[in-house]
Amino acid sequence: MTPNDDERGRNGYSHDRPPAEGATEVVRLGSVPGEPAAAQSARNAGVPAPTGADAARAAEQTVPYDAATAPGPQAGPPSVLGTPLSPSATRVMLLGAGELGKEVIIAFQRLGVEVIAVDRYANAPGQQVAHHAEVIDMTDPVALRAVIDKYRPHYVVPEIEAIATGALAEAEADGVAEVIPSAKAVVATMDREGIRRLADEELGLPTSPYLFADTLDELKVAAEQVGFPCVVKPVMSSSGKGQSVLRGPDDVEKAWEIANTGARVSGQRVIVEGFIDFDYEITLLTIRALDPATGSLTTHFCAPIGHRQVDGDYVESWQPHEMPEFALGAATSIAARVATAFGDGNLGGRGVFGVELFVKGDDVYFSEVSPRPHDTGLVTMATQRLSEFEMHARAILGLPVDVTLASPGASAVIYGGLDDTAIGFENVARALSVPETDVRLFGKPESHARRRMGVVTATADDVQTARRRAKSAAAMVTPVAGHPVERLTEPAPFAPSPEPVPRRGTPPPPPAGRPTGPAPRGAMPTGPRPPAPGGPRPGPGGPVPPPPGGPRPGGTAERPAQPGPAQRGPAQSGPTGQPGGPGPRPPQPGGPRPGPRPGPQGRPPAPGARGPVAGPRRPGPPPGAQPPGPPRKPGPQGAGASAPGRPAPARPTAGAPTAVTTEKPAPQPTPDADGSDDRTQVVRSPGSD
Repeated sequence: MTPNDDERGRNGYSHDRPPAEGATEVVRLGSVPGEPAAAQSARNAGVPAPTGADAARAAEQTVPYDAATAPGPQAGPPSVLGTPLSPSATRVMLLGAGELGKEVIIAFQRLGVEVIAVDRYANAPGQQVAHHAEVIDMTDPVALRAVIDKYRPHYVVPEIEAIATGALAEAEADGVAEVIPSAKAVVATMDREGIRRLADEELGLPTSPYLFADTLDELKVAAEQVGFPCVVKPVMSSSGKGQSVLRGPDDVEKAWEIANTGARVSGQRVIVEGFIDFDYEITLLTIRALDPATGSLTTHFCAPIGHRQVDGDYVESWQPHEMPEFALGAATSIAARVATAFGDGNLGGRGVFGVELFVKGDDVYFSEVSPRPHDTGLVTMATQRLSEFEMHARAILGLPVDVTLASPGASAVIYGGLDDTAIGFENVARALSVPETDVRLFGKPESHARRRMGVVTATADDVQTARRRAKSAAAMVTPVAGHPVERLTEPAPFAPSPEPVPRRGTPPPPPAGRPTGPAPRGAMPTGPRPPAPGGPRPGPGGPVPPPPGGPRPGGTAERPAQPGPAQRGPAQSGPTGQPGGPGPRPPQPGGPRPGPRPGPQGRPPAPGARGPVAGPRRPGPPPGAQPPGPPRKPGPQGAGASAPGRPAPARPTAGAPTAVTTEKPAPQPTPDADGSDDRTQVVRSPGSD
């Protein structure tokens, strides 16, 4: 049984149990028995099924998930990086040229790659910086294959879900181009049905309970079976379009209407997900890249990214988001299994995967995965030595990646604020006067009140300060109606923006006796040890992989002694205080935590991962995770390399020791700068992208 089988049983359904007596059968995972693939696609898209020659053509273009073809003979990184706009050019085609695609294009161009940007509308952000631009309906398989044949790119990189995946699988099978990360990944993640089939049925990952529905009547039955509250989403949508939370039966009809008007493509199929009362939600950026020491793919993890939503729409993110050690291990194990499943056992499956996870105490639940950079990862442009976009480009080209965390930081969204075209922005200079901030305006040709038009990134010595800076600067940038450029002959002076002041008091000092320096490598916490998911862990002498995100700045200059053969690997101590920043953690209300509870059952990592599973207290990082080099001095990341435990993710301050503790912290919602709670609904609002 998978970890959510008990929940399915309580809700009256399972994958192998018939519905309760008197209940209506809800069509769920998979296809309708005996229905042709072309008719299935038409049904899901809400259009009439093709007939005659059109049906034959559609059958050739449509590739069911189970029949996704293996990569063609061209799978693998290039041996030489050529010169753009020449016969020797290395050509990459991006399908989707929004703000994320724009950053990926810039990263490719810095490596001398010729880029073709394809989108559904003209002058998309990525098209403004690409070598070539094309505007097509990417859900039309004929038009998509035609543009691929026109440019003959070496790599096709999808940046959105609404794509005719059959045409991509066909192009890869014909040896025309390699699809990134793979045709299998693109087919599986084109909609939420494929993702859930992979995560739940094939990998057995812990997920929320769920059902699928094609009609309003089926949605009513599914919502009753899953239970209220629940979340309804179109099977194909992104950035929260068409999603809503159902508190009771009276919300069903409204949710059905929202889902059908907010989906990426026309269609009526929806997923109904059980509501998880999670403590927080994270994005774990997972990179599958070539290891230069071994010539094989390895798995790398960035530090967890926390994010906050308002009405289901991402408005800010921060890195790192501190997590209990046990939950962090479970998160890396889930992310590695998902990312590895998209490979071909060889060099296919390279790139960045944005794995979204819910965390409740020590329990971690899989939510979704994007086989591409993630919007919450915009913060990495400030926090990491390499952004998620640079790592995506490097991984595709077979170049080494580096997940080193350079500084705690945060991002905050700039919304359009008005419905207009070619808008402008005021007070950018004032926003940039906030310490350690940067402003990125995406250049979208059309604005809507809740459309993402830019982002502010900020760094600081701790996450909370960075969040205050980012939100303060983003609030200063003012969208205005566009008008011809007017030069400022006498710029109006303004005082630099003051440092945002927190609205919460500082936490009390730690109780007497708490250590004030890094814990010894061999130190172990007192009390019973929690059971590790997935069965027993290696005995004494096993290597302890470092947590995700690479070496975090701060701490002492000397490397702790490595445990000898007779020592058990230590439980790595995390920083205390508020997430992302050094400082003492206030005593937990009601006294000490009564003890750990076991997390979701772990499973062995996917095939192809290297090395033993290390760490006596957590299920990961799983085999194949590449340990990064020392802070700010990235070096070779050889196979099997080990690194000492990392101190708090704060930038170094000379002579200032970082307080650590071996106590297992009780997970709590991250407090916002204005005192609000980061626990949010699993729903995004329509109209944002």
